[in-house]
Amino acid sequence: MKWRAIVVACLCAALVLAQGMKMSVGQLKSVLRSSIKLQHQDKQVADYVKKVTLTEKLTERDIEELLGEGLGPKAADALRGLVTASAPLLPPVKDPVAQKAPLPPMPPPDSEEQARVIAEARELALNYTKRLPDFICLQVTRRYYDPSGLEMYHLMDTVAARLSYFEQKEDYKLISVNGNLSQTEFEKLGGATSSGEFGTMLRQIFEPSTEAEFVWERWAKLRGKICHVYSYRVLQSKSQWHVSWQRQLEIVPAYRGLIYVERDVPMVLRVTMEADNMPASFPIQEAKSTLDYDFTDIAGSPFLLPLRAEMRMRESKLLMKNQTEFRNYRKFGAEATITFDTDMEPIPEDKLKEEKIKEEKKPPEK
Repeated sequence: MKWRAIVVACLCAALVLAQGMKMSVGQLKSVLRSSIKLQHQDKQVADYVKKVTLTEKLTERDIEELLGEGLGPKAADALRGLVTASAPLLPPVKDPVAQKAPLPPMPPPDSEEQARVIAEARELALNYTKRLPDFICLQVTRRYYDPSGLEMYHLMDTVAARLSYFEQKEDYKLISVNGNLSQTEFEKLGGATSSGEFGTMLRQIFEPSTEAEFVWERWAKLRGKICHVYSYRVLQSKSQWHVSWQRQLEIVPAYRGLIYVERDVPMVLRVTMEADNMPASFPIQEAKSTLDYDFTDIAGSPFLLPLRAEMRMRESKLLMKNQTEFRNYRKFGAEATITFDTDMEPIPEDKLKEEKIKEEKKPPEK
């Protein structure tokens, strides 16, 4: 699997953040914490804050909290202006669920159960593509950028491609960009692209030669299914993950991440990857990916197939984010067609959130 990114050098100079951005207190705090981490100049952050319109009440306590985390004095003064402006507003609504006493956690599985789950997940992952039928689907990728590094993304374009899976091989044919039909070859498409979602990522992690180390983390719930969550780590010497920049430079980094394995049937429902120890000389400093799987019907039979993938990269302060959805799965054949609706809404976030696990009720004793 390879990632390719083409970054236009003049992009940062040409883009200006919009005036009057409406944000909640939580969103503003998240942006400011990112700016502290990236060590943005105090004046730059203050100028940014002055463009924000809050939808909730900000307090001096919020400012003190951010000052303690490293916020600069000019940015703090700009926030005090927001305290005055937001005084008539209601305070942030607290999650009533979060205020309740936490339920006792489910006990982790013992070491034998953990080993069994990993072994069965490995067997299914290594044979995953062999079980898939030949099909076609619509791949919709929304590509975002942020030249400020504050995670305030702007939509760059929406790319639709026809993805064919035939005899365990993927083939991509570009359909349109921003709803306009395109004859460009998919491989020649500029910007950040990704491939290999149909089994490559799983196979690379679970192959014995990769020697990935798995460690139990926690229980989680995805799309109504309780999952084992394991962290893993792959050494650079065993890695097969390629990260490339402008098709000129390429590295194979070490990486780490999480796998979410369904409790009842040991199938991987989510996998994350994050590059480790990127060389300082390489233009891309951060590279991350998340892939979600869900059951989809093809010709009357359910198959576990990619639902959504998200790729993130950082080059200096420039952030890039791709959100890719896989839709309209069809059995492969000459008569199969794929259409693209330019008004297609993104997959709802509640299908992608990790849910809280409620205490499981035990059956009454007889």
